[in-house]
Amino acid sequence: MLRYAAVETGVADVYRATGAAAPDRPVIVLVHGGFWRNRYDRTHLRPMAASLADDGSTVVLPEYRRIGDAGGQWPGGLDDLLALLGQLPDLLGEGGAARPVVLGGHSAGGHLALLAARALSSPLAGVVALAAVSDVAAARKAGLSDHVVDDLLGGPRAPLPVDADPAQLPSPPHPTVLVHGERDDVVPPDYSRRYAAERTSVRLLEIPGADHFDLIDPQSHAGTVVADLLLARPTRSR
Repeated sequence: MLRYAAVETGVADVYRATGAAAPDRPVIVLVHGGFWRNRYDRTHLRPMAASLADDGSTVVLPEYRRIGDAGGQWPGGLDDLLALLGQLPDLLGEGGAARPVVLGGHSAGGHLALLAARALSSPLAGVVALAAVSDVAAARKAGLSDHVVDDLLGGPRAPLPVDADPAQLPSPPHPTVLVHGERDDVVPPDYSRRYAAERTSVRLLEIPGADHFDLIDPQSHAGTVVADLLLARPTRSR
């Protein structure tokens, strides 16, 4: 486990590639979901991370401040993710010879990944947003997960900052793929459909029959598709 910040949640698990890392494989940073609440953590992505490491990639699972943690409302989680990404080569012991990085995130983690990718000064090999909460205004209007967006922002009257909502921003300046399960009943697939339809540089992959959690299950068909995307580095839509 690595520590990237002084706060309790400023840690990340690292899964080193089994055997020698494949030379063409990027470092994969996977950001967990859980609707930004601190009762959900990175442990549910560990099977996926272990599977990707078995395929020859180094995988980093960061923790971050969430609702219920000190500083866990907006923009605490994003600040933490950016802090981790800024230190990644040194944390992994690679010095200046930084390997390419693919940034992935699931659900609320997909939301953070899309925002972090826009804010980074260094290029990413790709961004893979899985069942991402890519339209925060729509999620707030729909009252998703017991009005969790209100909790994230500090209350029902708190304004939604433009920079907190991927749907109100241009796409990240990196190859970006959105993946959504057709049968997702947690985060509506329409969020990903609209996001991709409005951004010609973003590719959408909708997986028939898949639900919200199939995307992070390495034993499922959807999980295999996602792993292939993460390992191969996403390509910009044409």
